[in-house]
Amino acid sequence: MAITAAMVKELRDSTGAGMMDAKKALTETDGDMEAAVDWLRTKGLAKAAKKSGRTAAEGLVAVKVDGGRGVAVEVNSETDFVAKNAEFQKMVSDIAGAALGVSDVDALKEADLGGKSVADTITDKVATIGENMSLRRMAAVEGKTVVSYIHNAAADGMGKIGVLVALNAGDETFGRQVAMHIAATNPSALDEASLDPAVVEKERQIQIEIARESGKPEQVIEKMIEGRMKKFMAEVTLLGQSFVINPDLTVAKAAEEAGAEIAGYVRLEVGEGIEKKEEDFAAEVAKTAAGG
Repeated sequence: MAITAAMVKELRDSTGAGMMDAKKALTETDGDMEAAVDWLRTKGLAKAAKKSGRTAAEGLVAVKVDGGRGVAVEVNSETDFVAKNAEFQKMVSDIAGAALGVSDVDALKEADLGGKSVADTITDKVATIGENMSLRRMAAVEGKTVVSYIHNAAADGMGKIGVLVALNAGDETFGRQVAMHIAATNPSALDEASLDPAVVEKERQIQIEIARESGKPEQVIEKMIEGRMKKFMAEVTLLGQSFVINPDLTVAKAAEEAGAEIAGYVRLEVGEGIEKKEEDFAAEVAKTAAGG
């Protein structure tokens, strides 16, 4: 596979690796971007494991809570300008309200919204506002107490990041603190048992390769891997993370001291995981000027 300059730039942006290292990683992995990130990590050349945080879609995440159930929905638009439109915001709020009565996003698209399905309502709004829109995701939690939090709120109950925390014990004040923590740290799972085993195994294999690159004896490598996997779990699981409100405690310990039990959580961020096509503005202007 031909390795393009754009591919090298994307890998550099997502890992902080040098240009030649990024090119070599892509060459070694036949252009597989994810494998190239792993290759750089095993060689100690990636400054960050995270992929580029660029997002393609604008729009809003809205949250609604009714008793022991909370829902979050993401509705996308092409531009942030539309996300600030009161008409769009009302539609998103109405969709979130409809989500309280359904189990998944497919059912939500068919749910009634003032005599029309949610899907048809969105289609009509596209025609009215003149910009493409889509209902992308829905997630729900249930517990004795459900607390919601919006980061970068654009209107009541909606913004760029929406978080729901379900508690089986504990009060709303602690639940809100946990929700703010989740908004900031974006954990991968509640605890080690909730993590995707494939993700854990992949990380273990990467750490094995990194350890072997050190040339240390096998028994030393085993200890290194054990320590690194423990650190990994503390970084990616909510209960294992240092609590942002009090970094001396893990979230699990803070919950214990507050007499709380965290049953689950949801965190939705607008455009998360969607690749964004970067426009070269200068090239676009030149093309327009040339009549292209």
